[in-house]
Amino acid sequence: QVQLKESGGGSVQNGGSLRLSCAVSGNTASNKCLAWFRQAPGKEREEIALLYARDGTTSYAESVKARFTISQDNGESTFDLQMNSLTPDDTATYYCAAGRAPGPNECYNLVFRHYGMDYWGEGTLVTVSS
Repeated sequence: QVQLKESGGGSVQNGGSLRLSCAVSGNTASNKCLAWFRQAPGKEREEIALLYARDGTTSYAESVKARFTISQDNGESTFDLQMNSLTPDDTATYYCAAGRAPGPNECYNLVFRHYGMDYWGEGTLVTVSS
């Protein structure tokens, strides 16, 4: 089992920045595919970034590439999402997730091809005002 808890959400103006954190506990040794998703009101859930913690591989959705950065602390107890140049289109509830993957390609499949993540946080709301 893995427990995930997001923090850092809030309100920010257009062009601003926020940093989300996901506290991870439990069987982290077997769940090295880490990711952030978001869901805006009335829209489907969107995958936005992944980090394969065994080798540091990252991948981003086109909608956030060059603006968002996913990273993990050295102690591996949290992983973060740094969000810059935010726009009202980034308004959503943001979720962190973890899953089992033997390699970065399988992690990509879990996240961006919707194979499914095993563990989810409860979400944190980000609101960007114009």
